[in-house]
Amino acid sequence: MSDSLLPYAVGAAKRARQVAVRMRRRVEQLHTVPAIGGGLRPHAMLRPVHFSVSSGRTLNFAVAVPAPQVASAVLVLSHRTSREQIPLELEPQADGTVLLTATTSLRHSGRSETARRGPVLSSGLWRLEVVITKPGGQTQRVKVAAASGHEISDGPTLPHSPSPTSGALFRIVRSMDGFALLKVRDPRPHAELTSFDLRWDRVTVHGRLIGAPVEAPGQAEAVMRRSNHPPVSVTPEWQGDRFTFDVPLDGMGGARGTARTWDLYLRMGTGRLRIARKLTDVRHPRQVYRTPFRIIALDNGSLMRVHAYVAAAGAFVVSCVDVIDAPRSTEEVA
Repeated sequence: MSDSLLPYAVGAAKRARQVAVRMRRRVEQLHTVPAIGGGLRPHAMLRPVHFSVSSGRTLNFAVAVPAPQVASAVLVLSHRTSREQIPLELEPQADGTVLLTATTSLRHSGRSETARRGPVLSSGLWRLEVVITKPGGQTQRVKVAAASGHEISDGPTLPHSPSPTSGALFRIVRSMDGFALLKVRDPRPHAELTSFDLRWDRVTVHGRLIGAPVEAPGQAEAVMRRSNHPPVSVTPEWQGDRFTFDVPLDGMGGARGTARTWDLYLRMGTGRLRIARKLTDVRHPRQVYRTPFRIIALDNGSLMRVHAYVAAAGAFVVSCVDVIDAPRSTEEVA
């Protein structure tokens, strides 16, 4: 590099370091909550080797301690007067330490979960503490420190995603004094799209209610975008909080050569919930959940080109255009 370009290279490197520091601080602020994790008195801290929540509800925890100082250990999660304990497995390491590990399913208190084991947590901030029992029977309580930093990633999955069973969000955050906390948020009401069948004569939608009570009959509605066209309704079949219905394509045509885009909703009482795929960690749903265009033959004899897909924000959308109009009856021809 020539001497004339060296000052520019040094300046560019300095600016890059400054931007990296600002971004790191910004990400740390986003993961910091206005709470005290260690109490008023200073506590000893264990920095976890690994601490994450994967697949929206699976807690993964690992921390290293000196081997002679531990006979058994549990991870205690506390929120107000509630306490939950998770047994920790002891895994001896070659360097003379022992790794305390746990992998368990997290369950939300507002919904009966399919998992039979694991702590049941209500909404709020849960403090973490490792209780170590020494070989002599003495116990030691140690707080869990927060991770040193959080990285920004633009990978295919999100760093946090709701639980696929309850819709609650279990998120690891840090307190203002540097301790690790588990933040639990109630499931947000919506109609979750679980799957849809794309056939030659229909599009069938399967879903379930999340965070909302079932109010019969619960009509499904197709609403055209950027139009005052009245919604097209259909009555789903209900099994508890799960629903199934065929998209009312018969009432969504009438625009030969012009595509119409429809959003799907579930009307519950006086309000309505958008049908969407929200319980996923996929960052770009439309790029992952790709579906083909399909020519569908309707009962009235017309043909319609239909594209049912999951939009970028997770909403379930149906785009359709008439290809062949329904044949007219002999009375209409006469």
